[in-house]
Amino acid sequence: MPDRIAHIAVLVVSDRAARGEYDDKGGPAAEAWLRAALASAARITRTIVPDGRETVAATLRDLCDRQGADLVLVTGGTGPAPRDQTPEAFDDVIDKRLPGFGEAMRQASLSEVPTAILSRQDAGIRGRTLIITLPGKPSAIGTCLTAVFPAVPYCLDLIGAARIETDPAVCHAFRPGMG
Repeated sequence: MPDRIAHIAVLVVSDRAARGEYDDKGGPAAEAWLRAALASAARITRTIVPDGRETVAATLRDLCDRQGADLVLVTGGTGPAPRDQTPEAFDDVIDKRLPGFGEAMRQASLSEVPTAILSRQDAGIRGRTLIITLPGKPSAIGTCLTAVFPAVPYCLDLIGAARIETDPAVCHAFRPGMG
């Protein structure tokens, strides 16, 4: 297992935030959740791009291949609106899909809002990077990360990414043989 500090990239997908017309709240919410949940050191970066399949796909490739992110959390662009093309960009870049992540996130969100069935969250692997797509709404980001993050550290171990540890008071990560 690599013995280095994890690089976690938060990619915000929003036309308005990219143009500076609106203060993004999704990116800071994802970062705050991570800072509370992580017990190990991590370098967290944030990038804001406009909606659009090509832009999102190119940025994901850069984060994974050139910048070497271990984990990419993508906020926004997962709904059914015409400009919501994050899932299509995600499909263009992943090597393997992990459908259980999307299923768990939608199930957790459904207990809060009936419109959760409209969201197209997902997760997959590109090389040694785990990519998780999330909604853009801050409260939904917390709900979704709480639902799936217990599996994230072990997934990162399995794909050869940097090791992360969580604070069990916030997120009890599960690794087989460790309880």
